[in-house]
Amino acid sequence: MNTFHLSLNVPDLDRSVAFYSRLFGMEPAKRKPGYAKFELADPPVALALNASGSPGLSHLGVRVASTAEVESASLRLAESGLVTLDERDTTCCYARQDKVWVHDPAGHPWEIYTLLEDVEEAMDEERAATCCSGAEAHACC
Repeated sequence: MNTFHLSLNVPDLDRSVAFYSRLFGMEPAKRKPGYAKFELADPPVALALNASGSPGLSHLGVRVASTAEVESASLRLAESGLVTLDERDTTCCYARQDKVWVHDPAGHPWEIYTLLEDVEEAMDEERAATCCSGAEAHACC
């Protein structure tokens, strides 16, 4: 089953975790420095919170079960004329992932991704400035 993914930038991570813990009646499935993620089963949503001085939407996405599904989505999106950015075996948000990025007409970044494994590091060094934004794809649009 696919899972909707929503990532929010929050100015106070501790207050946000406390709020969402009460809202959902559960603690985060993952908690790291500057990051927390809630995994909801009903509805299936992965809500990520990223410590940031600027509150708002970070990005949206759909988590799929396999790299093959990511590759299929990438091909479908590119064939439909959308500008895409493919990332394979990348580390972002304390997870190793395969993904493809696109941006909607308003500029909101969307990722279709699969989780390969959880990891202890937040992100690849070279991706620090663009992690979880698909910024490279947005620059092309």
